Amino acid sequence: MAEPTHIPVLVNEVLRYLVERPEQQVASSRGAGSDAPTQHTGRLPEEQLLIDGTVGQGGHAEQLLAALPGCRLLGFDRDPVNLSIAKKRLERFSDGATLVHDSYANASHHAYVHGFTQVDGVLLDLGFSSAHVDEPERGFSFMQEGPLDMRYDRDGEVTAETIINSWNVDDLAHIFRVYGEEPAAQVIAKAIYAARKTERITTTLQLAELVASVIRRRGKIHPATRVFQALRIAVNDELGELERALPVFVELLRPGGRLAIISFHSLEDRMIKRFILSQEGNTLQSLTKHVITPSEEEIRSNPRSRSAKLRVAERL
Repeated sequence: MAEPTHIPVLVNEVLRYLVERPEQQVASSRGAGSDAPTQHTGRLPEEQLLIDGTVGQGGHAEQLLAALPGCRLLGFDRDPVNLSIAKKRLERFSDGATLVHDSYANASHHAYVHGFTQVDGVLLDLGFSSAHVDEPERGFSFMQEGPLDMRYDRDGEVTAETIINSWNVDDLAHIFRVYGEEPAAQVIAKAIYAARKTERITTTLQLAELVASVIRRRGKIHPATRVFQALRIAVNDELGELERALPVFVELLRPGGRLAIISFHSLEDRMIKRFILSQEGNTLQSLTKHVITPSEEEIRSNPRSRSAKLRVAERL
């Protein structure tokens, strides 16, 4: 069994909002570690129900269960490898953690089965695991040779290779433009279409080099960064899953229960912000006046946390 490699981000802030439960956040949106909440509703009692929709290797779940010894947690993940690591990591909490191999978008069914219909908190960490990038055979990294896979759950039918080699130019350009926010989407799509007529594109470096051959490097950002992001989102239907899940989690929260979501790119953050605003004063109250980002200290110790953004809302 592999040891946990994913370092959970914004742990202190997650604990602050889901355990210590400050009422509101009014300080600067940058450097969350120094932000001081002005009011508190009091620490969450230990005998509570929490859902971790993206349990990964169990980093956040471990901290929540340690902070609330009487808590019960229902965790979801589509990656069975990460789920097995989380199971081992959370063994010391006995029956406190119930882990399910499924997408968080299907949380409603499992919540009813396991008795999590009125929960005190829901956490979503939408960043993909470091293990996905660090293991070339998963196909997430354009820096290492690997198959064009990118599936969180390897039982899924669609891979990045399928998309690259079978979708038409317009559909490829659409996902690069919408999911990757890539300005040269059409140029890249046409280059892929032309290249695959000669040779099937099957590896990460093959695709990364093709993209780099048609667009210039933008500073420190590799030319293939946005293309790989778009493919990962498309393969795993990440935005669709989030859109379907948000109203489900609101329904599962008891009055006073909290929804905490960590996102890593603007597409997710905009969707979360708009959803919370659409529910403001009706079913939800936003608790984060400004989006919360990692402190400089956390970024130094874990550079992959630098793009993390946390938003929190409370069920009315």
